[in-house]
Amino acid sequence: MNTPNWELHGCCNRNQNAFLITIGIFTVVILLLWRTFLLTPFKLITVFLHEASHAVACKLTCGDVEGMEVNANEGGSTTTRGGIYWLILPAGYLGSSFWGMALILSSTNLLTARIAAAGLGLALFIVLFIAKNWTLRGLCIGFIVFLAVIWVLQETTSVKILRYVILFIGVMNSLFSVYDIYDDLISRRVHSSDAEKFAEICPCCTGCGWGVIWGMISFVFLCASLYLGLVILS
Repeated sequence: MNTPNWELHGCCNRNQNAFLITIGIFTVVILLLWRTFLLTPFKLITVFLHEASHAVACKLTCGDVEGMEVNANEGGSTTTRGGIYWLILPAGYLGSSFWGMALILSSTNLLTARIAAAGLGLALFIVLFIAKNWTLRGLCIGFIVFLAVIWVLQETTSVKILRYVILFIGVMNSLFSVYDIYDDLISRRVHSSDAEKFAEICPCCTGCGWGVIWGMISFVFLCASLYLGLVILS
């Protein structure tokens, strides 16, 4: 049986250069527009993936998800019952970073970009039924329509941008996840944050300490997405 080869042999060919340059351009655009309303829907998608990761961890540990909210101020909450609490708590920040990496890697191939778009659309549709506020419902409906339009353009016109849209969402999600961890858990130390709650049940670190650890893991996901993307395209 052949084992997967994760080594990067040579860099950079045309596809690898395009991958790195596109990520660089998206990063600059995101940083320039960070405080504008143009990025708000994409920031809220990151919040959605954060809350959805809590929900997935709850269901995987045999709990029940009673509701989910995403707020216009870029906050959110997921109401759960049961499950393994110490796995549900870190799943938000770490899960969001993981999905960012998954989206970036999915953009390297049209088939996987289609799968990522369909998966994200399905997740948004499912969450419609447990959404507790209209901000989340509007976000779900809006992005389902947005992804459907991009899909139709990809399949029926010369506007082939599905891979770039998935890559942009992935880069935005990865950057915002790292920033969100720093802002919520390290610089401001929101006392109701997941890290502070996690420190109560696992007191070997403070909430700030867990924030640093989770931030480092999120940064590893970001670096891994770049490296593995280059491997896939080599």
